[in-house]
Amino acid sequence: MLAIRTILHPTDFSECSQYAFQLACAVAQAHGSHLHVLHIASHPVVAPVEGMPGHYREELTERLRGMRAVDPKVRVEPQLLFSGDPVGEILRVAKDVKPDLVIMGTHGRTGLRRLLMGSVAEEVLRRASCPVVTVKAPVRDNSRGESILAADRGMGEENGAGESARLRLTPDGPGRQPQPDPQK
Repeated sequence: MLAIRTILHPTDFSECSQYAFQLACAVAQAHGSHLHVLHIASHPVVAPVEGMPGHYREELTERLRGMRAVDPKVRVEPQLLFSGDPVGEILRVAKDVKPDLVIMGTHGRTGLRRLLMGSVAEEVLRRASCPVVTVKAPVRDNSRGESILAADRGMGEENGAGESARLRLTPDGPGRQPQPDPQK
């Protein structure tokens, strides 16, 4: 079994990144792992004007610091970097931090949007030297009152093809069966 001591979670603060953060926290809790949260920001193109945030770096730093695991035993370390190349920076930080696992959100773009915008998650998945789990928004399974989280994992093209997996997120946590209500 893979020992997961350190998890890297790159975030863009999107909804799919929030789901990936929840999964990263759950995995960190289950394995007693350290969670390194990374945001790659670009410098604002325009100078701040009235009504625009004047303290861009401080606001992003606070947003990162606000990302906390529900379990206080899970240590979350935020890191903010400014770069025009998110993939390169994520891979560089992964080389420095040496995570056992990367868990990140993916927008799941297809067609022309994917061609024009690219896929940071896909490129990290292909080039990372450790396993990578990519997360989209959970699909609600109303028959059991639980969410199903679709994810891909891989270890870079040079390490073999990625696999797909599904993880059930129940109200009691990932992969756990719901506990019966003692009142029923």
